[in-house]
Amino acid sequence: MKAGDRVKVVGIPPDVHDDVELRTRALFEKCVGGIFEVLALENVAGLDAPLLRLDVGQMVGAEPWEHTIWIEPNYAEVVDSKANPPQ
Repeated sequence: MKAGDRVKVVGIPPDVHDDVELRTRALFEKCVGGIFEVLALENVAGLDAPLLRLDVGQMVGAEPWEHTIWIEPNYAEVVDSKANPPQ
């Protein structure tokens, strides 16, 4: 997976939880089945693979950029891969 690919969220990491202020799990639940563009792959200390950065605000009636999730690649599948430009 790479930036520019369109992916479908197919699952929720088991350690994602809601808290009083941030309804993170509820947001992830709304994203399952949704298709989003990968904005970036971001490395996080302690994780083997980079996380996919997805803007998902439209899932809660906001502008896409107003809500962002970071998700492990194994919880998403590519539905449209950005072709490599010719060299």
